[in-house]
Amino acid sequence: MSLRFGYAETGWARPPVARLREAQASVVRVLLPDPSPAWEPLAEYLDGVLEAGAAPMITISGFYRPFDDPGAASAFAGRCGELVQACLDRWGGEAVRSWYWSIGNEPNSEWTHGGLTFELYQRIYEETAGVIRGRLAPWLNGSRPRIGGPAVDGFQPFWLDWVWRLANQIDNSLVGFVCWHRFGEWRDYGEWGAPPDPAVFEGLLMGRAADYQTRARAVSRLLRGRGILNVCGQWNAHSHHESRVSGRFNHSLFGAAYSASGLLHLIRGGADLEIAATRTAETGPYGALDPDRPASPSFLARALLARFVRPGDRVRFPHSPRGLQVALVCGDGGRQSAVLVHLRDETAAFPLEEFSPRSGVTLLKIDGSGGGEISESPFDGRVAFQGYGVVVVGSGA
Repeated sequence: MSLRFGYAETGWARPPVARLREAQASVVRVLLPDPSPAWEPLAEYLDGVLEAGAAPMITISGFYRPFDDPGAASAFAGRCGELVQACLDRWGGEAVRSWYWSIGNEPNSEWTHGGLTFELYQRIYEETAGVIRGRLAPWLNGSRPRIGGPAVDGFQPFWLDWVWRLANQIDNSLVGFVCWHRFGEWRDYGEWGAPPDPAVFEGLLMGRAADYQTRARAVSRLLRGRGILNVCGQWNAHSHHESRVSGRFNHSLFGAAYSASGLLHLIRGGADLEIAATRTAETGPYGALDPDRPASPSFLARALLARFVRPGDRVRFPHSPRGLQVALVCGDGGRQSAVLVHLRDETAAFPLEEFSPRSGVTLLKIDGSGGGEISESPFDGRVAFQGYGVVVVGSGA
């Protein structure tokens, strides 16, 4: 188990420090549409990220057009260097050297970067990464800086080509991580050929959680031996910009099961870092962190897994009954637990004698029986679900 947990936010309100701590977030992705943002709001926001114990991932987009103008690429790189220097001046090199710097946001998308080829992106990346590395060099002690990209849009065809080319056509001393995005769906029921039946739609969408394992494994394979981190940099069940559509998938018990399933698949695929897309604004489609509202089931599911599945743990995936996903976890100090994710909106019960980690443990559950909150009960050798749900049973629960 190498996976660490993170969140991506938008907006410049103070980050929800308590919620980030509860979720044990190690990274918070901050998207800058321009390398020269208003400094004080950004600095105050980053203060909150650091207070939460997380490292910022500064994602800098806003490449200057025309993309094929060398002068525009140099100007972009120079302004990125000024941003890095401002961070060094405020927080010091010992802190900033461990931050992440992601160059670009879905540059392969025709929707947002029409006309930007990989060759043009490579010029921008190499010049910008060189400037950032130069600013950080006095504090790196010979280690590789955490600079990466391309944060590709996983809905686009040939997305993996961009990852392969970044790892193989750019000097790896300039690449600390590769970043890829993937949402399960972008359509509403019946739109653009999507199934109009909610049950069919949800079944297909839940099945796509397995795609995170497939993609993570493919990226891990091409990065093997390079010392480059595999980052799923933005993901969730649904990407629709209106909460009336995406909220029913991202905030709900469906979202709890999808999030837990996706995390287990990312672990199995060998990802090093995942960053869930979220927003604290009331109208945001991904919201999980708003401290002024009750925690959503999806947030609670992620926080629950972060407590019991930790970097360095040994995770095993036994054969599971249909409709159930199971992971068995062994950690330091004899810590053991089982994670079960129910992938169907129906009542079901499963015996656990064959893989119960220890007798006399408690059971923590999120499903319809608890109204989407975490309930605790003694473990009697079986687990029952009321619809979609997530269960952790084990020592320390």
